[in-house]
Amino acid sequence: MDRANNIEAIVFDVLGTMVDEPGSLRTAIRNALPAADDMTIDQLLTVWQNHVANEQQRIHEGTRPYANSDIIDREAAHHVAARSGLTDPDTIEQLATASQRMKPWNDSPTALASLAAHFPVLALTHASRACLLRLNAHAGLRWHQALSAEDAQAYKPAPQVYQLALNAAQCPPQHVLMVAAHAWDLRGAQSHGILTAYIHRPTGNPPSKTDTFNWHTNNLTELTHVLATP
Repeated sequence: MDRANNIEAIVFDVLGTMVDEPGSLRTAIRNALPAADDMTIDQLLTVWQNHVANEQQRIHEGTRPYANSDIIDREAAHHVAARSGLTDPDTIEQLATASQRMKPWNDSPTALASLAAHFPVLALTHASRACLLRLNAHAGLRWHQALSAEDAQAYKPAPQVYQLALNAAQCPPQHVLMVAAHAWDLRGAQSHGILTAYIHRPTGNPPSKTDTFNWHTNNLTELTHVLATP
């Protein structure tokens, strides 16, 4: 039986999957520090990414109380400012809200709209509720429902985050498809019995040799053709 015929809802990761998170942050850092060279920009991007990853991991491990993405991004922006000598408050604040203005991958808005004509489509993201609202508007992403991990007071791959999507979809997990460019995210969904589709993005987390996802496509347009073509 074709598993695509059993899908009742599609859940998408957003950061990195639907929008170019690293590229957008790199642009925001460059705008804040126009005189910096490429190596410095890359180093500062790593400072940002490492802080976010480390703090989310601490929250996942229970060594830090939950803090939403707005708080962690603001901390990351101040780390970048301290490392680079940036002191202008308005520029730092603009940098702290960079996640609200991320650029979508070229195929994201059109493919999402195409899939939304055939399935209920949901976002499931680490972005805070406030960030998600503005990010969707900026990137032109139109969902039937957008879910923030803030509602679970946790970050993926915590089980309660995926449960948000299952609660919203109100159907068995084997009829829900999770789409992401991060293999670790799909493994988390898979542990709930959710179907999985890996989408290749230049900055994603690729599958290992032992991963067995239901679909593996080069881009979102290709997945749309697989799922939405009669």
